Amino acid sequence: MAADAVEQRETDAPPLDPGAIDRAYRHHRARRYARIERRRATRRAGARFWLVLLVLVAVTVAIAVFVAHDVQRLFGI
Repeated sequence: MAADAVEQRETDAPPLDPGAIDRAYRHHRARRYARIERRRATRRAGARFWLVLLVLVAVTVAIAVFVAHDVQRLFGI
């Protein structure tokens, strides 16, 4: 009687997909890689923002200095 129950449980087990473990591993590895890439892209975007802002400020200061110099030269201020 008990042997029949054990045998019945073994035959009722769902069939296993041999590639499911590999697919799940690749899926989670791809998700981890995408999360890491998003973090890297965010850091790079922040660095690009500050670099562009610094360049724009430097260009603005340079133009202001040149304009002030020309105004002093032209009007003798």
